[in-house]
Amino acid sequence: MKYIDIHAHMVSRTTDDYHHMALTGCVALTEPAFWAGFDRLSPVVFADYFNRLTSFEPARAAKYGIQHYCWLCLNPKEGEDRELTQQVLELIPQFLDRPNVLGIGEIGVNRVTRNEIATFIDHVDLALHYNQLIHIHTPHLEDKYKGTKVIVDTLVSDRRVEPGRVMVDHAEEHTIGMILDQGFWTGLTLYPQTKTSAARAVDMLEMYGSERLCVASACDWGPSLPTAIPHFVLEMRRRGHSEQLIRKIVYDNPIEFLSQSPKFQLTPASVESI
Repeated sequence: MKYIDIHAHMVSRTTDDYHHMALTGCVALTEPAFWAGFDRLSPVVFADYFNRLTSFEPARAAKYGIQHYCWLCLNPKEGEDRELTQQVLELIPQFLDRPNVLGIGEIGVNRVTRNEIATFIDHVDLALHYNQLIHIHTPHLEDKYKGTKVIVDTLVSDRRVEPGRVMVDHAEEHTIGMILDQGFWTGLTLYPQTKTSAARAVDMLEMYGSERLCVASACDWGPSLPTAIPHFVLEMRRRGHSEQLIRKIVYDNPIEFLSQSPKFQLTPASVESI
């Protein structure tokens, strides 16, 4: 079955991972800008990073028949530095016209500090000013509920925000309800340690339904699995769910959300037959 991974940090993965993803049915992926494992100290470093996301990675993916799209931002873990934030925000618009850029992301909060929230709001303003889709990062572990509530409340209070153009990612059992109830899209992250498993993701799907819901690997330089979505497909089949429902989650739903950007266009070879 063909699938689309809406969240994969391929700058941190080997070319073999593209190969394995292609062999298991991946036809397209989107790569949100993320933390490099250390705080970057200059907008020049971000310019180099954005250039890689918009030039080298699409070319590398294309060798395996995978369409590569991306999102741009200063990651929440670096959002405490307000001066750097402003410098990076001034840099981003020059990249927004590049053909694989879908919007602003992954933005949000990490430790839910005042500066992080201000940086988050600045990114939302940028996205709205340029009519971009938004991809949201919600924090991990002990700050998950608090951070998700701050993010959702902030977005809901801004009447300019259209919930259907926002993906709130890394949802878990105690946050998925508040995200879906406000009309946002949500992502379930199939990441073995700090997020959720295929079994838990299927549990949430069975509880909350398939509308405005996607799954992703979020593979990066940590313990992660680029082919996590096929494992989710296997778990869905093991529980007796229909091929139509599985396709909706791993292929149709990502297309529905991402196609709100006119840049997201699947090639004929990437289109799944019914």
